[in-house]
Formats: sequence, structure tokens, C-alpha cells
Amino acid sequence: MATQAEIAEIFPIMSSRFVPSKAEGVNAVIQFNLSGDNGGLYWLKITDGTCEAGEGQAENPKMTLKAAADDWYAVSTGKLGAMQAFMSGKIKIEGDMGMAMKLQTMFATS
Repeated sequence: MATQAEIAEIFPIMSSRFVPSKAEGVNAVIQFNLSGDNGGLYWLKITDGTCEAGEGQAENPKMTLKAAADDWYAVSTGKLGAMQAFMSGKIKIEGDMGMAMKLQTMFATS
């Protein structure tokens, strides 16, 4: 099981791996609602070729991803495929489904 600190670390790392050329025209806030003892509320704000990460409830998210913190940790560390997690119900998406698809391509994997 990932620790609360390891979960919180995911979002600044995602922000640092953001690929602006893959997000042309994207202006969106993405909310992550992660459940479990190590979960929490996190967000990514993508605007004008930049990506900012933060904690808490975002205002007017374009998309909300809901998952157990450990499942999201497995996806973000490459141990579980995002599509596999979604198809098996481990990840639930509310809002813009197209944004969920694009999210997979906007971040370098290493």
C-alpha cells in the first residue's frame, strides 16, 4: 500500500512530466478524488501550455477521476494500465470523457 506522502507526490511529478505540445488548446481543471486511508483530493490545472498541481477540491473541474488511492498509484507508476483500470471499474470518470483519453497522452512516462 502506498503511503499518503507517496500519493501526494504523484501530482507534482505529473506536473513536471507535462508535455505542452500534447495539450494544445486544453484549458481544464481535472479533479482526483482518491479514496482509502491514504487518499485525498488533488487537482491538475492545465492552461496555456502549463500544468499546475494542488490539493483539495477544485472549482468547476472539467473532469473528475475517482479511484482508490492504491489503484491510482498503480496506474501512475505503470503497474496497472489506465484503460485496464477503467474497464475493470477501478477508475471512474465523471464529466468530459474525451479529457480522460487525452490525459493519458499529456504526460511523459519517464
